[in-house]
Amino acid sequence: MITQELIKIIEEIVPPDYAEDFDNVGLLVGDPKREVTGVLVTLDTLEATIEEAVRLHCNFILSFHPIIFNGLKKLTNSTYVERVVRQAIKNDIQIYAIHTALDNSSIGVSMKMAEVLGLKQTKILIPKKGGLKKLTTYVPLAHSEKLRTALFEAGAGKLGNYDSCSFNFEGLGTYRANEKANPFLGIKGELHHEGENCLSVVFERHLETDILKSLRANHPYEEVAYEIVSLDNTHQGLGLGAIGELESGLTPEKFFKLVKERFGTGTIRHSAVHKDLLKKVAVLGGSGSFGISNAIKEQADVYLTADLKYHDFFRAEDKLLLADIGHYESEQFTKNLLVDLLSKKITNFAIILSKINTNPINYF
Repeated sequence: MITQELIKIIEEIVPPDYAEDFDNVGLLVGDPKREVTGVLVTLDTLEATIEEAVRLHCNFILSFHPIIFNGLKKLTNSTYVERVVRQAIKNDIQIYAIHTALDNSSIGVSMKMAEVLGLKQTKILIPKKGGLKKLTTYVPLAHSEKLRTALFEAGAGKLGNYDSCSFNFEGLGTYRANEKANPFLGIKGELHHEGENCLSVVFERHLETDILKSLRANHPYEEVAYEIVSLDNTHQGLGLGAIGELESGLTPEKFFKLVKERFGTGTIRHSAVHKDLLKKVAVLGGSGSFGISNAIKEQADVYLTADLKYHDFFRAEDKLLLADIGHYESEQFTKNLLVDLLSKKITNFAIILSKINTNPINYF
């Protein structure tokens, strides 16, 4: 398998279309045409990670965090970023970062946190806007079923727990073919009237190329009339954070003990405790202060995240318990998740979990 084939598999699992605009995801270092000898999966790419990859004969590193976040103006070994990039190039190692594309996935970082905590009835905490598009096209009545089925097979018409969703109504289409045309129905030079079905389907935006390919392959007309519009609707299957419920309510003390046990955090910084029992839990991996208002809106008893600042704790306003467990601690299971996802798709070379703890924070 060559690098670009591996990247295609990765992006089918976690489409990069849904990464945040500020992020830097995708192939950061490497050659798309290079053959892959093995994949090392890590949370961060450090010098020790490159050395581990070399030792394990892995020439492709799948990293959650991007080693190149802002533009590089030089490679002089003066920073750890420059040293990592130079070392990767020297050893012909590809580096691919997935970051917020996975953050926004329904199988991603926060959902893994919810799984580790044993939460039930989980859903996205902050559903993402702009993830959906709508296709509307016009097809002769006799060919409507074939086209509709083909679009469904290409991934259109999926809404939450439903699939094969569409809207259809019959109408009258008109057109006139010129002498250069090859009309499927009608006669050149004559105005043609045809009973048509107006067919509308919603689809996830990363599927647009496949949807259009299916449309053109299964529509009988030489010239296919269609419209694609971006929707402002939130996508309930995409977004940041997760929220769910514990099997039974826990006292704050027992909840914190559970968190320390499951996440191995050295300390938990938290706001004032105002509830005797905690059951509804919101989580968001990494820096999650922006999700406090969403957790309050969803009536969470506790919000588990990282990188909260002094004034962020005031925002709890006695409405929920805020708990900061540490950035690394909240995202540590991400690499396990990626290994599991890739191992199900790839069997012809090694998918290896990095054993290096890249947490830069120590506790005394």
